[in-house]
Amino acid sequence: MGNTRGCVLLACAVLLAGPATASRLKVLGFDDNSCAAWQAAAADPDQRAAQVAWARGFLSGHNYANQRQQVTDVSAGTVERNIEQYRRKNPDGQFIDAAYRMSDSMSGRNGPIRK
Repeated sequence: MGNTRGCVLLACAVLLAGPATASRLKVLGFDDNSCAAWQAAAADPDQRAAQVAWARGFLSGHNYANQRQQVTDVSAGTVERNIEQYRRKNPDGQFIDAAYRMSDSMSGRNGPIRK
């Protein structure tokens, strides 16, 4: 539970920092945020749970920063399915991008987060 709370606080900090400059968005996630790392974590329940908790924390951070366009309540299973679908479509991408897309579609904004 402590890791989940830490992920939520981390996601909030990232979202609240906002784009002060035109520099590249710095996402604090894992050493390897690739879809290949997501796929490899399927065999490691602890790693997969941490990845899903990070994504749920990111979505909670979105809700904190965008209280008028909140993501609805999302289960860990829904997050995992969404990331897996994203990974299949984008095998060379980063699984954390799936959290961005969930934020877009599940908040009703339907516009990408600006990086």
